Amino acid sequence: MSKILFTYLVSGFAKTILVVLLIFYCFGIILNLFEEIEFFKNLDVNVLIPLRLTALFIPSIIIKMLPFIIFISSMWFLLHLRNSKDLLNLKTFGYSNFKIFFVLGMSSFIFGWIVLFAINPITSSMMKYYELTKSQYSRDIDHLFTVNKNGLWIKENSSFGHRIISADETKTNILKNITIFNLDKKYNLKQKIYSASADITNNNWILKDVIIDKFEDGIGKKTKMKEYEIYSTYNHKKIISLYKNFDTMSFLDLILDYNTLKDKGYNKSYLDQNLNSMLALPFFLFIMTALASILTMNALKKSNNITFIIVGLITCVAIYYFKDLSLALGQTNRISLSLASWVPVVTIGMFSLVGILQINEK
Repeated sequence: MSKILFTYLVSGFAKTILVVLLIFYCFGIILNLFEEIEFFKNLDVNVLIPLRLTALFIPSIIIKMLPFIIFISSMWFLLHLRNSKDLLNLKTFGYSNFKIFFVLGMSSFIFGWIVLFAINPITSSMMKYYELTKSQYSRDIDHLFTVNKNGLWIKENSSFGHRIISADETKTNILKNITIFNLDKKYNLKQKIYSASADITNNNWILKDVIIDKFEDGIGKKTKMKEYEIYSTYNHKKIISLYKNFDTMSFLDLILDYNTLKDKGYNKSYLDQNLNSMLALPFFLFIMTALASILTMNALKKSNNITFIIVGLITCVAIYYFKDLSLALGQTNRISLSLASWVPVVTIGMFSLVGILQINEK
């Protein structure tokens, strides 16, 4: 009998999660499709491209919203148990409130690890395809930024023509071993600049130990300077923001290629933040199930679901802003970015522990 009840709880909870996921996915398709249509409205593309890109984009968003999806699923399933009297029947067969919560909580916890190891790599690949496809149709394609095994590369258009910048490595706001190719509008090389380092804090880059080769009618003229200034559309803040698109990077990528990504120039703090955010996901799902259990298992009698919907929405909003506050503290260096990922989990977890102990006595 115990095995049957366990299977009933796990399978019913899994079906509820699947239904909520499908609802969120459909809403996501509807809302994001308008944005994709707006992007492609002046381009001659097949009507299926916006729909395909939307379908690829939404799964990544759903993973970010997974704690709230689990919270809603847990409340929905537990309310169904309570209103159908199944919760009372489970208690009759020896399932306490704590045992019911523990089965659902561990299901959420295991689901979190499945998402990280099996689903997240797929959604990351989908996001890579999404970003690649969007970049091919981007109207700002004249300005390109990429990082590969050869270092950082930037292409810019300007009034005099084109500029291509390469650097061997990026450390904080300093680029090292820089080569700049200035080309005219017909892509003829007009100037080549070598620099040992450059301060890119602002758009006005300050280059140090500079060698400038100017080419006029096929004749080169070399000039050496201790310091030289150029203007770029990129600065340190903008480059860091481009690095921070971790949606294309899976949990496995972060674990297996952490040092490689750091060597490529990815900011260590943001790598640590993203890695810790992913590691915290299974624990966050467990805690969100605990919160749902606290809210719905205080009594056995049938109740008005509208009240729980309102309470659930308020709880989701409060947790969202609490997570946002924690992240803001990390970004302003009040706490480390890694710690910022765990503060909501630990804080809400301590609150939930007290609530779980209380409902177990009922």
